[in-house]
Amino acid sequence: QVQLVESGGGLVQPGGSLRLSCAASGISFSMYTMGWYRQTPGKQRELVATITSSGNTNYADSVKGRFTISRDNARNTVSLQMNSLKPEDTAVYYCKATLVSIGRWGQGTQVTVSS
Repeated sequence: QVQLVESGGGLVQPGGSLRLSCAASGISFSMYTMGWYRQTPGKQRELVATITSSGNTNYADSVKGRFTISRDNARNTVSLQMNSLKPEDTAVYYCKATLVSIGRWGQGTQVTVSS
Protein backbone atom coordinates (compact mmCIF):
# COMPACT_ATOMS: atom_id res chain seq x y z
CA GLN A 1 0.00 0.00 0.00
CA VAL A 2 1.45 3.33 -1.11
CA GLN A 3 1.54 6.06 1.51
CA LEU A 4 2.92 9.57 1.36
CA VAL A 5 2.70 11.44 4.65
CA GLU A 6 3.55 15.13 4.81
CA SER A 7 4.54 16.98 7.96
CA GLY A 8 6.01 20.29 9.04
CA GLY A 9 3.32 22.73 8.02
CA GLY A 10 2.07 25.49 10.27
CA LEU A 11 1.80 29.21 10.85
CA VAL A 12 4.84 31.40 10.26
CA GLN A 13 5.43 35.13 9.99
CA PRO A 14 6.51 36.72 6.72
CA GLY A 15 10.25 36.32 6.27
CA GLY A 16 10.29 33.17 8.36
CA SER A 17 11.20 29.60 7.49
CA LEU A 18 9.56 26.19 7.53
CA ARG A 19 10.74 22.74 6.57
CA LEU A 20 8.26 20.28 5.12
CA SER A 21 8.93 16.56 5.04
CA CYS A 22 7.24 13.71 3.20
CA ALA A 23 7.72 10.12 4.28
CA ALA A 24 7.03 7.51 1.62
CA SER A 25 6.22 3.84 2.00
CA GLY A 26 5.08 1.10 -0.34
CA ILE A 27 7.17 2.29 -3.29
CA SER A 28 10.70 1.84 -4.57
CA PHE A 29 11.42 5.37 -3.45
CA SER A 30 14.80 5.85 -5.13
CA MET A 31 13.26 5.24 -8.56
CA TYR A 32 10.63 7.96 -8.25
CA THR A 33 10.68 11.62 -9.12
CA MET A 34 9.46 13.38 -5.99
CA GLY A 35 7.76 16.72 -5.96
CA TRP A 36 6.04 19.37 -3.90
CA TYR A 37 2.92 21.09 -5.18
CA ARG A 38 0.61 23.62 -3.58
CA GLN A 39 -2.99 24.67 -3.88
CA THR A 40 -5.11 27.57 -2.64
CA PRO A 41 -8.92 27.65 -2.66
CA GLY A 42 -10.35 28.19 -6.12
CA LYS A 43 -7.03 27.69 -7.88
CA GLN A 44 -5.40 24.78 -9.63
CA ARG A 45 -2.68 22.83 -7.90
CA GLU A 46 0.70 24.17 -8.99
CA LEU A 47 4.20 22.80 -9.06
CA VAL A 48 6.60 24.12 -6.44
CA ALA A 49 9.66 21.91 -6.89
CA THR A 50 10.67 18.48 -8.11
CA ILE A 51 13.70 16.26 -7.70
CA THR A 52 14.44 13.32 -9.96
CA SER A 53 15.85 9.94 -9.01
CA SER A 54 19.27 11.21 -10.05
CA GLY A 55 18.95 14.38 -7.98
CA ASN A 56 18.14 16.92 -10.66
CA THR A 57 15.93 19.69 -9.33
CA ASN A 58 13.38 22.03 -10.83
CA TYR A 59 11.66 25.00 -9.21
CA ALA A 60 8.78 27.30 -9.93
CA ASP A 61 10.03 30.79 -10.71
CA SER A 62 8.13 32.14 -7.71
CA VAL A 63 10.20 30.10 -5.24
CA LYS A 64 13.64 30.03 -6.87
CA GLY A 65 16.33 31.15 -4.47
CA ARG A 66 14.02 30.76 -1.45
CA PHE A 67 13.02 27.07 -1.44
CA THR A 68 15.25 24.00 -1.59
CA ILE A 69 14.07 20.46 -2.30
CA SER A 70 16.13 17.48 -1.18
CA ARG A 71 15.72 13.75 -0.81
CA ASP A 72 17.11 11.03 1.43
CA ASN A 73 16.79 7.68 -0.32
CA ALA A 74 17.98 5.79 2.76
CA ARG A 75 15.05 7.18 4.76
CA ASN A 76 12.53 7.35 1.90
CA THR A 77 11.92 11.03 2.57
CA VAL A 78 11.77 14.20 0.55
CA SER A 79 11.99 17.63 2.16
CA LEU A 80 11.27 21.19 1.20
CA GLN A 81 13.19 23.91 3.02
CA MET A 82 11.25 27.16 2.68
CA ASN A 83 12.99 30.42 3.56
CA SER A 84 11.97 34.07 3.24
CA LEU A 85 8.34 33.05 3.24
CA LYS A 86 5.75 35.43 1.85
CA PRO A 87 1.98 35.65 2.44
CA GLU A 88 1.46 34.44 -1.14
CA ASP A 89 3.16 31.16 -0.19
CA THR A 90 0.12 30.36 1.94
CA ALA A 91 -1.40 27.13 0.61
CA VAL A 92 -1.89 23.45 1.22
CA TYR A 93 1.35 21.74 0.20
CA TYR A 94 1.21 18.27 -1.30
CA CYS A 95 3.91 15.67 -1.83
CA LYS A 96 3.81 13.68 -5.07
CA ALA A 97 5.68 10.58 -6.18
CA THR A 98 5.87 10.00 -9.94
CA LEU A 99 7.19 7.06 -11.95
CA VAL A 100 6.59 7.33 -15.71
CA SER A 101 2.86 8.15 -15.91
CA ILE A 102 1.90 6.97 -12.42
CA GLY A 103 1.50 9.65 -9.76
CA ARG A 104 0.74 9.25 -6.06
CA TRP A 105 -0.29 12.09 -3.77
CA GLY A 106 -0.08 12.72 -0.08
CA GLN A 107 -2.91 14.22 1.94
CA GLY A 108 -1.36 17.69 2.17
CA THR A 109 -0.16 19.98 4.93
CA GLN A 110 -1.27 23.57 5.51
CA VAL A 111 1.26 26.38 5.38
CA THR A 112 0.06 29.81 6.48
CA VAL A 113 2.29 32.87 6.22
CA SER A 114 0.79 35.73 8.18
CA SER A 115 1.68 38.32 10.77
